[in-house]
Amino acid sequence: MKTVLIVCHANTARSIIAHVLLERMLDARGASHGIRIRSGGIANYARDGMLPSLDARIVLREDGIDLSEDSLVSTDLKRHRHLMAEADLILTMTEAQKDLIGVYAEADGRPLFTLREFAGEHGDIGDPATQGEEVFRACRDEIKRCLDRSLDRLLLTLAGEPGRSVLD
Repeated sequence: MKTVLIVCHANTARSIIAHVLLERMLDARGASHGIRIRSGGIANYARDGMLPSLDARIVLREDGIDLSEDSLVSTDLKRHRHLMAEADLILTMTEAQKDLIGVYAEADGRPLFTLREFAGEHGDIGDPATQGEEVFRACRDEIKRCLDRSLDRLLLTLAGEPGRSVLD
């Protein structure tokens, strides 16, 4: 079993959106049986057990994903460092989050990228918190686009061999 860890500040919006979208994409490719997706927050205000943001749940529902309030709750990575050590790939939403993760010994030697960097782009995926549904929709769409662009690379990275997919 390979593990992808997706990181944002509090693990209530961006990483949750990326988490469930990536699970759906992997399922559509027939790769979900060998890959586990986890997500967590790295900011000082990240807490265990916070509910996904209502706006995140609304924009996911528009994409056909019904995420109930308690089906996926936040994880504070500072308290659950073993999740970094178990990850075969760590994707963050921002460079700052990548830097924060990078200081933990548990992340040492793990492939660590921002999602946009992993998709071959530059820049951060901004935090949509408190900015309303339209900003959340744009954020969802940006995450989806980056995941689409990087899905083949993700499968190759998790296979650990250039030119080979975890589906082989």
